[in-house]
Amino acid sequence: MTVEKKPHSGPPPSWSALPLDLAILVVRLLPTYADRARFAAVCPQWRAATRQILPTPLPLLALPDGTFYNIPYTKPFRFRGCGFAGYQSACGNWLVFPRDDGCFLVDPFTRATVTLPALSCVRLRPPNAVAKWLNIGRAKIADPYTTWMHIRGSKKLHISKLILCSPNLVAALVGIGYTSQILMCQPGASAWSVRAYDRCKGFEDMVFYQGKLYAIAKDENLLVVNISEDHSTSDPQVSKIGRVIKGDPWYPAVFEDNTMPRKKLYLVESCGALLMVRRAIWCRVPEPGVKGKVVARQSVFEVFEADFEHSRWVKASTLGDDQVLYLGRRCSRAMSVAAYGFSGDLIFFLDDDEQNRVEYHYKDENTSFSVYDMRSGTVRTACPTISWKRCNEMLLAAWLFPQD
Repeated sequence: MTVEKKPHSGPPPSWSALPLDLAILVVRLLPTYADRARFAAVCPQWRAATRQILPTPLPLLALPDGTFYNIPYTKPFRFRGCGFAGYQSACGNWLVFPRDDGCFLVDPFTRATVTLPALSCVRLRPPNAVAKWLNIGRAKIADPYTTWMHIRGSKKLHISKLILCSPNLVAALVGIGYTSQILMCQPGASAWSVRAYDRCKGFEDMVFYQGKLYAIAKDENLLVVNISEDHSTSDPQVSKIGRVIKGDPWYPAVFEDNTMPRKKLYLVESCGALLMVRRAIWCRVPEPGVKGKVVARQSVFEVFEADFEHSRWVKASTLGDDQVLYLGRRCSRAMSVAAYGFSGDLIFFLDDDEQNRVEYHYKDENTSFSVYDMRSGTVRTACPTISWKRCNEMLLAAWLFPQD
């Protein structure tokens, strides 16, 4: 004779009853900010799990119209309460917005803000600096070379790169497209600081690495930017710029098959090392005597590690099985994807061109982000369903990195 079990009469167990250690195991497997935000919204107990030390979440793809994508998901994501459209740049977890009296930074994840001075508010060093020109007939050229004094009045002046180095230091590359200068200030300051007579360069990128600021230009020389404190204002300022690695660059040349490589450089820290990533954009050029446009085609990447002891770049054949690079003109990062079971040795990149700097055109009207495989040397479109039009309004697509 079998004894019938009485049905359980108590209430079903609550999701909040999930032990904290199990909740942490679950949330550690969630790769995106959106996943973790939804997890935290279930109950206070699950929210506590998201406050533990977790693997770095994957970045968001930010578009200037206020649309975000939580890669690898293809459904658009929007932050509650604000669209965040119209940003001018991005750095880490910050979006940079212009305003009449300067610009302000917004962290869309926490809603924290930081104000920065306008580009018209710059403290010159020396304070009595003036632009020097050489008149040749009706032409007027910078003498002896282009400095901040020659470009500061341009309507095309803009921030191409911004870094919050520390709570007391902000560094920026500011220029007019093909040439720029390094400015710095404190968050909330009323003015930037600049060395007025330093030569402007075609800076490609800048990075804050192990407590020091580094920059690189087309010549692939790695420059260290020494920073001091102004004795009267206590504001940060550039005291000296020196070369720590001499580059061995190549420059564009047209080949017999009417192709020509154009170059972009990126600086990014990975596993404690400083990397220079050289991207060659192979372009089709018109045949001799034929009018036409230079059209971009395939991209090929080379990665070099900084050898500071021997002052050289050393070519690297791999990023590591668990390492992925996210490259962009505004912000680049390396991260490990081992915790999520994803493949590494990949470079995710954007066709994000510099403002007022057209070096080539594109065949397709739309663009997206692509992936370069370091093992095979091949490029593929990562998410064909995610795309946007190539136009000035959408030029500033960027990676946005949630804080760890």
